[in-house]
Amino acid sequence: MSDDDTMQSDSPQNLRNRKKEREEEETPKPQTTATTTNSKWSNAWTRFLFSVPMIGGFILILWLGPFYVALLVVSLQVKSFHELMVIGHSKYSALDLPWYRVLNWYFLGVANYFFFGESLTSTFRNLFIGEEYLNKLASYHRFISYWLYLGGFIAFVLSLRKNKYKVQFTLFGWTHVVLLCCVVQSHLIIQNCFQGLYWLLFPAAMVICNDIMAYFFGICFGRTPLIQLSPKKTWEGFIGGAFSTMIFGLFLSAWMYQFKHLICPVEYDGSALVISNCQPGYVFNSQTFAVPSGIQTLLSIFGISWSEFVIRPITFHGLFMALFASVIAPFGGFFASGFKRAFNLKDFGDLIPGHGGVIDRMDCQFLMGTFVFVYYYSFIKSVTVNSVLQIVYGMETDNQIDLYTALGESLADRGLI
Repeated sequence: MSDDDTMQSDSPQNLRNRKKEREEEETPKPQTTATTTNSKWSNAWTRFLFSVPMIGGFILILWLGPFYVALLVVSLQVKSFHELMVIGHSKYSALDLPWYRVLNWYFLGVANYFFFGESLTSTFRNLFIGEEYLNKLASYHRFISYWLYLGGFIAFVLSLRKNKYKVQFTLFGWTHVVLLCCVVQSHLIIQNCFQGLYWLLFPAAMVICNDIMAYFFGICFGRTPLIQLSPKKTWEGFIGGAFSTMIFGLFLSAWMYQFKHLICPVEYDGSALVISNCQPGYVFNSQTFAVPSGIQTLLSIFGISWSEFVIRPITFHGLFMALFASVIAPFGGFFASGFKRAFNLKDFGDLIPGHGGVIDRMDCQFLMGTFVFVYYYSFIKSVTVNSVLQIVYGMETDNQIDLYTALGESLADRGLI
């Protein structure tokens, strides 16, 4: 081949053409619409097959009682912690970090000891009646928890190694963020459960309903992308899921209030945690509300007279929780999607075929559970005999007698006894 032929074959135009040909060969051909649709429905079928036993197992645990529900939440918390810690450590797995895994699980144990100890000492103080050593543990619970944490803190400082400081401190911070996300929020969910299974089951059902219906509407009608973090999410799925959840929440709330097993708080009967035999509170009983004067005036123009209406307050609360589950809780999923993109992950794990890991199923539930805890203690919780007794049980015997005497005299003075 002559020099002229070589120069001509290596001309800029020929080089660009050959590069374009190679790129076309290497670029995978897009899937056809039929293939994509079949893949979507295949994944949907897999999710359905594994959703049925999960829902069945959850119903069984609800039937077994609040202790097993709390045990389930703790199990999900531990698995979630494990999934997140594996991700955080994967980047530095080649490094020999002393005590890293041991300290992670130690801090998880200390955090659970503190939070669940707080629950027992504040909600079930009668557990410790007649048991001196348990009373001592309850009285000094926070002091003991603090020193347990200090033990882990000192061990971490002693584990620091030259040239690894930055990595070790990064992972130390990562551990505490994961503890905040998993342990604290699971503790709040268990607190909701102790106030009555309704406050666990109804919010969880709203999130599940929204997830299922948004997925269904997205597959059938999805055309418009919703958010860049999660390309598969569409406006059609988001709006369809929200509308369906609001309707479902209205009917589910009206049905669930009938069962004392769901609305009564948990108590300790001397041998186990059981559902108390309570009378339905204010929010579960029908109440009469006055129609705002402005609306009455507007209706009177059309000859309509409407001054009051009767409804159970739980209907309003249920609708508001359904709204949160539809509009705000999905951002827990978007946050998780962004997190997975940051670490180039498809799922947090592969424990549940078609669903991924525990975090993939619990991202919205954690956010929803925290909201319900804040909402309940802000707008619903009231002082009850049981909550007062838990405080009384924590008092010294002499103070209990003084309280009994003072209360008796007060009731006698008012002619009530």
